[in-house]
Amino acid sequence: AGHEIMRTYLAMLALLSQSVHGLKVPATVCAGARSTAFNRLSVYGASRRAALLSTAALFSLSATERANAAVSACPKGANNCWSTASSDKTEMVPWKWPTDTSRDAALTTLRTTLEAYPQKGQDGVDLGGWSIADDQLSSSGYLRIEFKSGIGNFAKFFNGGKPFVDDLEVSVEGGLVAVRSSSRVGDSDFGVNAKRLNFISAMLREKGWDAPPITV
Repeated sequence: AGHEIMRTYLAMLALLSQSVHGLKVPATVCAGARSTAFNRLSVYGASRRAALLSTAALFSLSATERANAAVSACPKGANNCWSTASSDKTEMVPWKWPTDTSRDAALTTLRTTLEAYPQKGQDGVDLGGWSIADDQLSSSGYLRIEFKSGIGNFAKFFNGGKPFVDDLEVSVEGGLVAVRSSSRVGDSDFGVNAKRLNFISAMLREKGWDAPPITV
């Protein structure tokens, strides 16, 4: 099913980049279709995680592996991504809440911490603000936030005047939080994802969490 969804998505993008029966598909329609395809893939990822967690085989996995079921590893050697599911230079350590804290309390702390991230950005990154794109934190423990960065002349010259969009995903399982923060386009993020993650992890450490900073 996953391969079929991916093929459908790629076919949709290819179709929308071409003329259909001699008629050029409007850019607004293309954008809408791409957004729909991305959302469907996100739903597929959440469904896959739910299916995995419902099988007996998953009980043999560690808490980290179970949490990482909802986030993917970064492409090997990527310069614009960090993930707890990675095993190379893009690997980061999962966030862990205090052992005397309940899961519900940890979820509340995680949410308030993420929502405390400044909409105006910080340290020169994420100046375009952020918005929650997929909120299943209270139910399945999964949350995805979209951050906009690279606004101004940089975006004008390198991204058609549009801000660069980064995705931050968190997945809660067994006393820890799996994390992935990545840029959708480009080869290098100029340290944006690391700055974002370090800002958030610093706030968590102030609350007693084990959330090591990323060293670039």
